Amino acid sequence: MFWNEKMETLSGPDLEELQLKRLKETVARTQNIGFYNTLFREAGITPSDIRSLDDLAKIPFTKKADLRGGYPFGFLAVPMSQVNRIHTTSGTTGKPTVVAYTKNDLNMWSELIARNLTMVGLRAGDIFQNASNYSLFTGGLGIHMGAEKIGCAVVPSGVGNTKRQIEMIQDFKVRGLHCTPSYAMHLTEVAEEMHADLASLEIGCFGAEAWSENMRRDLENRLGIKAYDSYGMSELFGPGVAFECPEQDGLHIWHDCYIVEIIDPKTGEVLGPEEKGEMVVTPIMKEAMPLLRYRTGDITMLMEDECPCGRGQKIARLLGRSDDMLTVRGINVFPSQIEHVLKNIPEVGDQFMVYIDRVNHLDEMMIEVEMNKNIFSGELQDLSKLQTKIMKALQETLTLRAKVDLVEPGSLPRFEGKAKRVVDRRVI
Repeated sequence: MFWNEKMETLSGPDLEELQLKRLKETVARTQNIGFYNTLFREAGITPSDIRSLDDLAKIPFTKKADLRGGYPFGFLAVPMSQVNRIHTTSGTTGKPTVVAYTKNDLNMWSELIARNLTMVGLRAGDIFQNASNYSLFTGGLGIHMGAEKIGCAVVPSGVGNTKRQIEMIQDFKVRGLHCTPSYAMHLTEVAEEMHADLASLEIGCFGAEAWSENMRRDLENRLGIKAYDSYGMSELFGPGVAFECPEQDGLHIWHDCYIVEIIDPKTGEVLGPEEKGEMVVTPIMKEAMPLLRYRTGDITMLMEDECPCGRGQKIARLLGRSDDMLTVRGINVFPSQIEHVLKNIPEVGDQFMVYIDRVNHLDEMMIEVEMNKNIFSGELQDLSKLQTKIMKALQETLTLRAKVDLVEPGSLPRFEGKAKRVVDRRVI
């Protein structure tokens, strides 16, 4: 047994006692980090002031900008001699965020992923294909470690070479697959073009980007699998922070390892269950790089009802990220909302791109939408009725008018990693 099963269903006073013990240990570890020494001093608090879980609110938030400011090793709480691995984020908007792991961190991380993969039905002896980036991105090696821990035979296929990926699923009789949902959709398209039989595939684990219920149904119907949502973040170990169970209704975040708050992203006010806001996470089992009240930027909510599986309180599937949220003419729009609408229209294909411009001081949104290749006749003429249908559906959901351009199947970009579907061309 790779994990104490009692931990999965720990609740009530027992869970709170464990959380408080681990929180105090984490607070003590952060005192080895200059940033937190300064943070506590400026807030007028000391580690001894954290006597209950309610006292967590006394501690100011930690933000991604703080981590970047500590580049490269300013947030290490242990000597470099105790660090066994280093990952970084992409750093596309500046210096990357560096994340480090001790041997215990790596073991804990792999245990969490093993817990998740076991929860969705993977077992020792299953063949598991990890079509994720094996590099500084945590999704590759992180998922790999957890799958090996439960005894799976892991195929480290990485990203790209999609036809070869499909051949391996067929030849190796792969049962489980991990990748981003956008790459899973691309793989599905190519498999259909190849007339490939992927009958061995039963379980799909998809994460690293927000995706809709409609995309889930599409993947499940076309691949013949059960598709599960995965959540993680490099700063919190990586993938494995939260995962869906077979109920497929919200994600179990492991409360024995993470303390979760939902806040109003503008005011910082802590919100209650069933109130959507930004998720703030305090990991309470990290050694190399402990964090306190980390603002993830991810929009979700704590679900009020207990899950029938007995694994405790869940978070809702992510709506998107606060920094991915578009504000168009004062209205908040997430790409996942657009995807959800488009997936309900049979004539529409799998890919779309969103462009935001400012015309005569007003925001304008234009969406390029691929036609469904099974419906497309080869001519992009007399499609005004379909365009009107799509624009009406979008306006009903978004309460915002958007121009729609229909394009030929296969003409929009495909993504092997995280999908980048929005181009904001406004000069503000």
